[in-house]
Amino acid sequence: MPNRLAKETSPYLLQHADNPVDWYPWGEEAFALAREQKKPILLSIGYSACHWCHVMAHESFEDEATAKLMNQWFVNIKVDREERPDLDQIYQTAHQLLAQRSGGWPLTLFLSPDGVPFLGGTYFPKTQRYGLPSFKDLLEYVSKAYAQQGQEIAEQNQRLREGLASTLTPGQAVPAEFSDEPVARSTHLLDAHFDSRHGGFGDAPKFPHPTDLMLLLRAHARSQAPRPRAIVLTTLSRMAAGGVFDQLGGGFFRYSVDAEWNIPHFEKMLYDNGPLLRLYTEAYAMTGEAHYRHVAEQTAAWMMREMQSPQGGFYSTQDADSEGEEGKFYLWSPTAVEALLSEEEYAVASRHYGLHRSANFEATHWHLYQAEPLWQIAKSLKLSNEACEQHLQAAREKLFAARSTRIKPGLDDKILTSWNALAIEALARGAAVFQRRDWLQSAQRAVDFIQRTLWVAGRLRVVTRGEVTKGNAFLDDYAFLLSALIELMQADFRREDLAFAQALATALLDHFEDRAHGGFFFTSHDHEPLIHRPVPGLDNALPAGNAVAAFALQRLGALTGETRYLEAASRTLQRFYPDLKNNPAGYSMMAIALLEHLNPPRTVILRGKAEAVRDWHAPLAARFVPDTLLIALNEQRGLPAALDKPLAPSPAAWVCQGTQCSPPITDPAGLEDALGLQLQVQ
Repeated sequence: MPNRLAKETSPYLLQHADNPVDWYPWGEEAFALAREQKKPILLSIGYSACHWCHVMAHESFEDEATAKLMNQWFVNIKVDREERPDLDQIYQTAHQLLAQRSGGWPLTLFLSPDGVPFLGGTYFPKTQRYGLPSFKDLLEYVSKAYAQQGQEIAEQNQRLREGLASTLTPGQAVPAEFSDEPVARSTHLLDAHFDSRHGGFGDAPKFPHPTDLMLLLRAHARSQAPRPRAIVLTTLSRMAAGGVFDQLGGGFFRYSVDAEWNIPHFEKMLYDNGPLLRLYTEAYAMTGEAHYRHVAEQTAAWMMREMQSPQGGFYSTQDADSEGEEGKFYLWSPTAVEALLSEEEYAVASRHYGLHRSANFEATHWHLYQAEPLWQIAKSLKLSNEACEQHLQAAREKLFAARSTRIKPGLDDKILTSWNALAIEALARGAAVFQRRDWLQSAQRAVDFIQRTLWVAGRLRVVTRGEVTKGNAFLDDYAFLLSALIELMQADFRREDLAFAQALATALLDHFEDRAHGGFFFTSHDHEPLIHRPVPGLDNALPAGNAVAAFALQRLGALTGETRYLEAASRTLQRFYPDLKNNPAGYSMMAIALLEHLNPPRTVILRGKAEAVRDWHAPLAARFVPDTLLIALNEQRGLPAALDKPLAPSPAAWVCQGTQCSPPITDPAGLEDALGLQLQVQ
């Protein structure tokens, strides 16, 4: 019989609906039962694309004998970390305090009925291995410990609550004097951890760290120092050549298990691909190098082709597994590839994708990566570079078509507000740089879907799937969407997007701001009480919500002249400045917000007939100029005073800094001089 998860909408929870475990979703029903029966709670947090979550499910949660012990001794709660990032954030921190090491997924914690964890870990095997106890032995141990050590557990729980409270960054009695010293320290720290051979930071496993790369690009743009630029471009080039990038279908996998970026865990996450699409777009805008454009185009194509719903919103993830095997959808053998290609195509593709080398996945399969550059293959085969590229393109198309007939990895088709915002922001930036109307329309469809479906009575919801929209939204939902709208307005100004941005900012200030100390709580003031209420400033897989809020509010303040946005951003930076200054690791997004606070962006306002304004807008939008906001207006009415410039028969531009604007500039040469750029305006 299905358990209680059968009534949920989360694909991850529904994956466990037929387990013999008597799972409960997070809620008062489970906690009331734990209090009534005086049982501990077994909390399991994961997500649908997580490989090790699947392994533990198959080994333990689908096993009748294990489920019997879980049901006998515990009240069992299953949580989708993507729907409930508040719970995941709190309990990952609690695990780190308990175990003195970082967590991960699946997260397995044992809680007292008041919700405080007293023991836990991540993945536990069915039988003892990897230095870990068997899951059944662990269940027995925890059950006995809970029955026999109640006083010790209660005392530990109190210490854990105090430990969680100590993780909050306190406010300052005396406001800090901001300087760019933390930015310099951040970039120096990233340089120290840079892998100059393979790109990225540290050793295996390798994660993309897009926020760190964004900071380095902006540090380079400000100082013109070559080292930050080199770190970013080396990393992006190595990633694009590796198997962490899907060489046939576009898009990036979550991370690489090796230092060379070649063998990934095969889940594809929307939240990774949005920021990476933006980075490759910016790398192209800065360098003009075609391979960055190719990666951006392939990633955007994957996003719109496979992840965008017919209604406009973007789905969350594609699974690592298909047919019960990790990576099966993406793997090849030389024989299978050779059978699909002509002799000339195979001669190029086999060497380019590493098929002429030993199997690189579990010694039996080949995962494609760029093993040899095309110019080298062309020289060896006595072909022109153009002929070599044509053979590779033909091979890529044939392999992609053949792969498309395979059983695809599972799709988590829930639509999350915060992750959609990251995709929207990236597509909007790419639309401006590459003049891609289809990308712009994709981003606008997603925004319109969110406003139509997830914006309810002046408040955001976290998630929608099918006919169900639910969840009190979090800081990330508001901050990321606000930032995305500001980027979208720079690609194509719509008055309704500005109104939506202002409504989001009002809700953010009203429902999330820590008015006593500055910054924003992760949960709203009317959210359910939990054992801890974070005020997150550190970047993780996602940029920190407080940092994005500060960054976006500063920009919205520049566009509207609304000082309360600027003041809230300043209070946020004040709160986190000591941490950023003293220990900058993990604060890259906060450093970006600080950099822009110290050097407020200039706003370029273009006004005129639509076609003429587009001719002025396109060359400036295509440049990497991160200290500039670009707003192209034609005949819109009802604008804030900061944007409301007169409409004349010929296009004109105003360059504004704060409340001061230049006189109208009516010729391209004048705009180039004012900005210090060569724009080639038509």
